Amino acid sequence: MADTYTQIYIQIIFAVQNRNALIDPTWEVELFKYITGIVTNKGQKMLQINGTRNHIHFFIGMKPTCQLSDLVREVKKSSDKFIQENKFTRFKFIWQEGFGAFSYSHSQLTDVIQYIEKQKERHKKRTFRDEYMAYLKAFEIEFKNEYLFEWIPD
Repeated sequence: MADTYTQIYIQIIFAVQNRNALIDPTWEVELFKYITGIVTNKGQKMLQINGTRNHIHFFIGMKPTCQLSDLVREVKKSSDKFIQENKFTRFKFIWQEGFGAFSYSHSQLTDVIQYIEKQKERHKKRTFRDEYMAYLKAFEIEFKNEYLFEWIPD
């Protein structure tokens, strides 16, 4: 009997609008659990999720039937609503438009999971902008600064 066999691993990164530091450590675990639930309910496997006060990373095992843009749109829309309904912040919370998505091989799983686990530690020394630019360069992705996450000066 024919079947489909794949190994698709994607790291997704996106930021709070204007990179505002609105994700508070007191409720980020609830946010990460909520996002994990969305990803799982969409039939994908969450491998790791973490972030800092202004952005998140999540790493998934993705089925070939998944449309990544649709998944990220749903994660952003639903988590925006979740944050607002729970009144986690007194400020208007919204994710920036766009996202980064980077693919990995099975042999890189442990490294990517550990990288995401240590986000807070890493960002004591490196800004989100520097990290994101390093991803774009490492993956040889062409970009235009004016469209890059609505950058505002650091």
